Amino acid sequence: MENNNPDNSVLSHITKLTEKEEYLYGKENLTDEDVKELHKVKLELDQYWDLLRQRRALRDAGENPRQAEMRSSDTIENYED
Repeated sequence: MENNNPDNSVLSHITKLTEKEEYLYGKENLTDEDVKELHKVKLELDQYWDLLRQRRALRDAGENPRQAEMRSSDTIENYED
């Protein structure tokens, strides 16, 4: 999957998570379990977007994008926009 674009696997995972998020948001009535799952999906999406940004920044700086590491959701949640 990483033939042309080394970020394809990360982007593919983001797509799957986004689809799951949209499905949950589309439900008429969310159960407590749905709300927990939605929160989990949103945190994981944040982590994967962060990973993708790291990979792109490393590549732009002439570094190896494989040096990017998944950061904890706690770390990402504390970023300021």
